[in-house]
Amino acid sequence: MSKNLVIVESPAKAKTIEKYLGKDFTVKSCFGHIRDLPKDDSAIDVNKGYLPKYEVSSDKKKVVAELKKLAKKAELVWLASDEDREGEAISWHLAEVLDLHEDKTRRIVFNEITKKAILHAIDNPRTINRDLVNAQQARRVLDRLVGFELSPVLWRKVKPSLSAGRVQSVAVRLIVERERAIQAFTPTSSFRIIGDFSKDSRKLTAELSKRPEKLSEAKAFLESCISAQFRIGDITVSPSKRNPAAPFTTSTLQQEASRKLGFSVSRTMSVAQRLYENGHITYMRTDSVNLSDFALGSSKDVIEKEYGDKYAQTRKYATKSSSAQEAHEAIRPTSFEVKQAGDDDAQKKLYQLIWKRAIASQMSSADLERTTIAILNDKNDGVFKAKGEVIKFDGFLKVYLEGSDDEDKENDSGLLPKFEQGEKVDCDQIIATEKYSRPPARFTEASLVKQLEELGIGRPSTYAPTISTIQKRGYVVKDPIEGKKREISVLQLERGGIEEKQETENYGADKNKLHPSDIGKVVTEFLVDHFDEIMDYGFTASVEKQFDEIADGMKNWSDMIDGFYKPFHIIVENTLETASKATGERLLGVDPKSGANVYARIGRFGPMIQMGESDQEEKPKFASLLKGQAIDSVSLEEALELFKLPRKLGEFEGSEVEANIGRFGPYVRHNKKFISIPEEEDPMSIELDRAVELIQAKRVEDANRLIKEFEEDADIQVLNGRYGPYIKAGKKNVRIPKGTEPSALSYEEVKELIDKAKKR
Repeated sequence: MSKNLVIVESPAKAKTIEKYLGKDFTVKSCFGHIRDLPKDDSAIDVNKGYLPKYEVSSDKKKVVAELKKLAKKAELVWLASDEDREGEAISWHLAEVLDLHEDKTRRIVFNEITKKAILHAIDNPRTINRDLVNAQQARRVLDRLVGFELSPVLWRKVKPSLSAGRVQSVAVRLIVERERAIQAFTPTSSFRIIGDFSKDSRKLTAELSKRPEKLSEAKAFLESCISAQFRIGDITVSPSKRNPAAPFTTSTLQQEASRKLGFSVSRTMSVAQRLYENGHITYMRTDSVNLSDFALGSSKDVIEKEYGDKYAQTRKYATKSSSAQEAHEAIRPTSFEVKQAGDDDAQKKLYQLIWKRAIASQMSSADLERTTIAILNDKNDGVFKAKGEVIKFDGFLKVYLEGSDDEDKENDSGLLPKFEQGEKVDCDQIIATEKYSRPPARFTEASLVKQLEELGIGRPSTYAPTISTIQKRGYVVKDPIEGKKREISVLQLERGGIEEKQETENYGADKNKLHPSDIGKVVTEFLVDHFDEIMDYGFTASVEKQFDEIADGMKNWSDMIDGFYKPFHIIVENTLETASKATGERLLGVDPKSGANVYARIGRFGPMIQMGESDQEEKPKFASLLKGQAIDSVSLEEALELFKLPRKLGEFEGSEVEANIGRFGPYVRHNKKFISIPEEEDPMSIELDRAVELIQAKRVEDANRLIKEFEEDADIQVLNGRYGPYIKAGKKNVRIPKGTEPSALSYEEVKELIDKAKKR
């Protein structure tokens, strides 16, 4: 047995570190957190200083048992979990559970997994930082208290099975408020007027400086240009510089990987994690833009070697956030000399992005020359302007240009041809196009991270889980939004005449943008009404600052929680007693046939339409909303259409076939079997032939799935699943031991496996 046991978080990291340490070191993984709060309400004792009661997770008992054996035999145990609060807490939990004595325990941290960094960490061990542990513990305890107290309120006052979270609910509020702003937005139109001008072979495209608001104004301007003589006015040339962006932090990496690679926030983090564990990049959870002296020196060497001395410019960046941990580094390659790294395409692309951004941050500014050419005429005071930009020295642009979220950005025309002031030019055509103002853009995952960071909500380790959670809970969705059509006016002046025409444009369509579900809107409205402080952006940010104060040893963690919890608990109890049930109910109108009121609201199984009153003798009718419909925008006509379901499509094999919508979406029903209708198809228009296709396809799928069934009990089947064969016993699924032939299992053997699973 080795004298030294090193415990890290992941097997990949263990493999990489083992290469750098000699035979006296054994490196093992604890696979992340080894213990957590139990799932019931006994997890935190609010009467004993909010004392958490931790338990070893069931899936970690085997790992813990193995680590205990190895720790007893080792002379020294090195706890090498990540250097953030979460990592510090993992080390503390390991020390507690493995019963490690302080004199034989060393805590080591490193920002990158390289031989130099690992050996430096071994030479500079420390003890577990209890302040960092307490900050993580405070976050965990506070979030559990909020979740456990708020969720039952939502079950009783909104809908069963809902849950709430301190940061997640605030993130949903941002998305709901953005959607409300979009709905409330009233677009205004104006006319963008573009002219094409030429002289000999030189061509120039320019835009009128002002935008007329009315069609008549735009038309009058074009009419005045019919016989106008155009000439070049002022030509202004101004030098400018463009500076590189700082190296990546967690949030800027997430934003840029979204813009340039189309990665979701969680995918960016999982790909970055693998690059880090394989020793290619520094730690990927950081809010610092700082680079070490080693990084500054090695990047300069690479730039001078690859591009020349004039491209190198050492820069030190300051982080705007007061809570950023400057002792940490920004995300960078561990070796700037390695241009490409990664095991798969995603890793290679992300590494390239990180390498380029870090290298560019240490390069010279780009020298630009901006040119603006004014075009005047003798019939009106309208001024057309052509703008261009010339790169005199590319500097950092040789390597990298930061992306942008600005959808309305109009780029310059590039290099402009040479013209002289006063020179006459021909007008080839002028086009006036009606343009509508745009509402605020919906959030992407990355732009939501940016907003959370600007508000001081959350920290690098919380962005990805927050965004995943609000989508998993169904409060926020990324379903595509279909656009609408509208008419726009276009005027074209060409060869002395004006042509007026109407064109159609699509607007309002969105793809891969976050927008709230109906339940997300109703829950947010309820929480804002009754828990305004928790839902307040400033308050949520102040809680984060208090966690930082605990991490710095300036605040007692249980006192901080006490100050939050006591008033919060009183509000919870008052809300349970006094708050009305929230359904988001909206009266759509009256059914012309029955005279009954028609409502859109949240029901037990989600958004629905109700026809009639709940408190009357005649029971109301209900219909589920279709995908893409929302309770705050569905019309009476659309709602009445839903009551045409179930639709009888005809007969197949002597049994009725019908289409309907259920709690899990649209389906076809035949012989008591339910077959899902693909989400791109509409239950209101599906025909019998297509329904029969779906029924037959489902039969083939089920036949391939069924391995064996038993006469003794029709509820027990041996099936082929996504992860291999298994036993289905009613609603319970039971694993089949490795090496067992599923088709050879007898009824008695299957029953025995089911009984063993029940005992476990």
